[in-house]
Amino acid sequence: MFERAEILAAIAQQTAKGNAILAAGSSCGLVAKCAALGGADMLVVYSTGLSRLMGLPTSRIGDSNARTIEMAEEIRNVVSDVPVIGGIEAWDPVRLDLDRLLDRFWAAGYSGVINYPTISTMGDKWRDRRGRVGLGFEREIEMIRLARQKSIFTMAYVASAEDAAAMTDAGADCIVPHVGATRGGLVGHDEGQAIQEAILKINKINDAARAVRSDVILLAHGGAVAEPEDTAEVYRHTGCVGFVGASSIERIPIERAVMAVAKAFKSVPVPRS
Repeated sequence: MFERAEILAAIAQQTAKGNAILAAGSSCGLVAKCAALGGADMLVVYSTGLSRLMGLPTSRIGDSNARTIEMAEEIRNVVSDVPVIGGIEAWDPVRLDLDRLLDRFWAAGYSGVINYPTISTMGDKWRDRRGRVGLGFEREIEMIRLARQKSIFTMAYVASAEDAAAMTDAGADCIVPHVGATRGGLVGHDEGQAIQEAILKINKINDAARAVRSDVILLAHGGAVAEPEDTAEVYRHTGCVGFVGASSIERIPIERAVMAVAKAFKSVPVPRS
């Protein structure tokens, strides 16, 4: 387990050296172990990652919070030297006590939390509908605020400048501009977004966050920001100091590696007698 102060100190040490921060989506022990060995600063566990490992587009399946809590044991069984961040569905209607929910994630072994699945990316219609019954984005803001009060490290996905300002005000340690579903691979989303468009959106979100609190940490995610070379462009043109990779870490590389090795084995001829 890692205390919030330890995680922030490690991030500050890396950024002072000019090293980018990598938060790697890890939904199974093998991915977590390899990401940690590859130098990831944090592992982020999402229930939705299970859909990626099933060969499906990123999807919310079943009881998100229960699955994420269960996944902690597998991840922490093989990784002990990297903080593990758990994705919390704050608008879960069967777990209305956010304080208790945070305690359950901490007890499971998560050293930090992130608001995922998030309503911030779901559009106004869904957002308004959930908000009218008290299960809207405000729950995510409250979850981050409570986690900050408990001195738990926090990351917040946001898809708009307004959400960025609200999450920064709530005390989020990291704001993660979410600029769309990750493109590429077998089941990626191709929304036609260019990296330049992603950078413009990231900057609007970053500016709103920094207007509230100058010390907030900014990490990019999603859309056209899918490959290492994309992050290089983001670092050059935004205030982001790192990247949160989900499909970019635990789906696309696996697709490529398995297809390549299968083709390699298949291409080996058997001598004919």
